[in-house]
Amino acid sequence: MRSGSGERGGRVPGTRPEFVPRRPGVPLAPTTAARQSAKRESAQNRGASRRKHAHNEGIIPLLARAVREVESSAQRGKATPANRTKFHVIALLMREERARVKTDESVKDAERAETLKRLDGVAAILAKTAARDTSLITLLEPAAPITEATRQLKRKMLVQAGLVAPDEEPVAPEPAKAFVPPELAERQVEPSGIDARMLSRPFLAPDLTPPKQPTPVVRLANWELLGPLLKSFEQGGGGSACMPLPEPPVPDRLAPRGRELMPHQARFLESVREGHRSFLLADEPGLGKTAQSVIAASVADAYPLLVVVPNVVKMNWAREVERWTPQRKVTVIHGDGRDVDAFADVFVVNYEILDRHLDWISRFGFKGMVVDEAHMIKNVQSQRSRNVLAIAERIRERTPGVSPLLIALTGTPLINDIDDFRAIWRFLGWTDADKPGNELMARLENNGWTPADSSFYPEARQSVIDMGIVRRRKIDVAADLPAKRVVDLPVELDDELGRGIREAEAQLARKLVDRFTAIKTGKLGEKLSDEAIIRMVCTQELEESNASADGMNVFTMVRQIGQAKASLAADYTAQLARSVGKVVFFAKHIDVMDRVEAQLAEAGLKTISIRGDQTAQFRQEQIDAFNTDPEVSVAVCSLTAAGVGVNLQASSNVVLAELSWTDAEQTQAIDRVHRIGQEEPVTAWRIIAAQTIDAKIAELIDGKAGLAARALDGAEAKREDEDSVQLQALMAVLARALPSADVEAPILLG
Repeated sequence: MRSGSGERGGRVPGTRPEFVPRRPGVPLAPTTAARQSAKRESAQNRGASRRKHAHNEGIIPLLARAVREVESSAQRGKATPANRTKFHVIALLMREERARVKTDESVKDAERAETLKRLDGVAAILAKTAARDTSLITLLEPAAPITEATRQLKRKMLVQAGLVAPDEEPVAPEPAKAFVPPELAERQVEPSGIDARMLSRPFLAPDLTPPKQPTPVVRLANWELLGPLLKSFEQGGGGSACMPLPEPPVPDRLAPRGRELMPHQARFLESVREGHRSFLLADEPGLGKTAQSVIAASVADAYPLLVVVPNVVKMNWAREVERWTPQRKVTVIHGDGRDVDAFADVFVVNYEILDRHLDWISRFGFKGMVVDEAHMIKNVQSQRSRNVLAIAERIRERTPGVSPLLIALTGTPLINDIDDFRAIWRFLGWTDADKPGNELMARLENNGWTPADSSFYPEARQSVIDMGIVRRRKIDVAADLPAKRVVDLPVELDDELGRGIREAEAQLARKLVDRFTAIKTGKLGEKLSDEAIIRMVCTQELEESNASADGMNVFTMVRQIGQAKASLAADYTAQLARSVGKVVFFAKHIDVMDRVEAQLAEAGLKTISIRGDQTAQFRQEQIDAFNTDPEVSVAVCSLTAAGVGVNLQASSNVVLAELSWTDAEQTQAIDRVHRIGQEEPVTAWRIIAAQTIDAKIAELIDGKAGLAARALDGAEAKREDEDSVQLQALMAVLARALPSADVEAPILLG
C-alpha cells in the first residue's frame, strides 16, 4: 500500500507484501486479499490527494489554472470546441468537489471553509466567462449532455491532480421502448401482405445531409415556455393566424388533368413544394382541406401515407385520393384489416380501430401522416391521443435527417380552452411533452425576448404560426368559391344495422329477380325485351309499395338507411358547428330528427327544431332564435316542413342527412340558407350511404337537375328519362342483380 502522503512506492508500516508461490512462466494472479488491499490503498490515496488543495496541491489548483485558461480564451472571442469541453469539465469537477467537502466527515471545519471559498472563486470565474461568451451558459446546467471528449478530459485532469479516476461502469443498453402499450398487446392484428410489402423495400436511402446543429439556448434557458406560448394565442391580436404562403404557380401544374385547384389551395401546395413539411391546416369546412392534403402527399412524395380520420369521412377520403391523385392506390382499413391492400400508397384508418393496428403501423415505414378532425386528439391523456402521438413520433424516428409530411386538419383546433393546442403541436413535432422542440426553440431564442418582456407574446405567437399554421375562412376566399356547392360525403354503414340494410336490399333484389324470371320464362317473355320486363316488374313493385307499407320495399329501405346514417350525420353536424358556427340540418323522418337532436344535446350543442306539426307563431320563434341567439348552434329541420318559406341565412352550411326524391326539394332546402343577404358561399354536405341504394338515388337526383337547367336556364341537358327516381332506383337494383340482362347501361347503371 501507499503511504498516507500519497507518494508512489510507499508502504503502510506494519504490513507485509503478499507472497504467492507460482510456477515458472505463469503470471502471478492477485489473491483476494491483494485485491482488497489495493482497493484500500486506492481509497486512502484518493482521500489524501483530495486534501492536497490546502497546500496548493490536488484538484483545486488544477481547476484554478484551467478556469483561467478558459477565461483568457473567452476574452479573445468565442470559445473553441476544446475550451468548451474544458469549461464543462471544470463545472463538473467543481460540483463534485463541493458535494464531497460538504458531506465528508473526515474534513475539518477550517479545511471545509477554505475549500468552499476557493471553489466559490472558481465558480465566479466560470460565471464571468459565461457572461462574456453566452453559448457556455448551457454547460453550467446539471443536465447538460456529457460527451465522450468530456469524459476523457475529466479522467485526465483527475490523474493530473494525483487522484485515481474511478473505473467507468459499463453502460447497460436501454431496454427497447415498447411501442404498443401492454394493455393493447393482445388486441394487435396484422393484415395479410404487410411483411411482404416491408420486405420489398428493406433498405432506406442513406441520408448524407450533415446533422443540423441546434441553436444554443441562452436567453430562454430555465424558462418554462409552453404556458407563455399558449398565453400568446389566448391574448389574441396580431391578425390572422396564417403563415405567409407563396404565390400560386401559373399555370397550375399540381392538380391532375381535368381538375383545377382554387388559388388558396394552390398557395398551400406551393409551400409544400418549397419544402415545408408540418402544417396545422385549419381552413373552414368547405375550402378543400382534404384535396390539399392528398395532393401535398404527392408533391412531397410522402408515400406510404397514413391517414387517420373519423369514421364518418373514411370513404370520402378514399374517393378524394382517387380523384386528386389517380396514379396512386388507396386502401381503407376496416375492422381487423382483412381487405387491406398492403401495396397501396395511401392507408386510411379511423380512430376507433387504430389501437388494433399499432404494431404493424409502427414498423411499416410511413413517410407521412395526416390526422383529420385533429381536435379529436385534444385530450393528451386519452388512448386515442396517445395512439396518434406515438405513431407520429415513430415516423419521425424512422426518417432521421428527413422531415416527414405531417398535417393536422381541423376547422376548429380549439373547442374548450387554449390547452387544446398541446396535442396538435406535439403531433406536428413543434413541442415535446413539456417544452418547445428544437426548431421552435431556435425561433423563440432568435426573437430576443423572454416571457418577462411584453414583446415576447406577439413575437412568440407569430413564431408558432410560422411553424405551419394555415387558417383561411370562407369570407377570406369568397372570390375563389362558387356561390353554392353540394358536397357528397359517402359513409360506410359497417355496423349491424348497416349489414341488415345490405341484406334487405339483397332480399328486395331476389324478389324482383324472381318476378323477372317468371315473366321471362313465360309466353309474355318471348315478346318483350329485358328492359321492358325490368320496367314492368319494377312498376308493379312500386305500385304495391305505395298501396301498402308492409314488408320490405324501396320506401322502407330508404327509411332504414336514414336511421342508420343518423348518428354519423349528427356527429358530422357537431364537428361543423364547432368549426364554423351555425348549421342547418335536414332530415325526412321524425325518428331521425329525434335521434339527432338527442345526440347533439349530449354533445353540448343547443338546437331548435322546425317540424310540420308546429304553429306558425312557434315556428317563427324557432327561426328567430336560430338567426339571433348566439347560443343556438343547429337548426334541425324537416325536409318537407322547412323546405319552403323559411329564412335561415344565419348559417352558410347545410347537412342533408336523408335524400329527397326530387332535386327541386333538395334545392329548396339549400335555398333556406342561400338567400339574399347571405354574405358567404353556401355549402351543402350530403351524407350518402356507400354501397347501398342511397348512392344510386343521389346519382338519379343529380340527373333530374338537368330538367330545370334546360327548361328555365336555357342550358343543354343530357337525355334523361321521365321515370320517377323511385322507379329508376328499383330498376337499377334489379339490373345489377341481372348481369346478363340486355339493359341500356346509361339509364339504369349510371
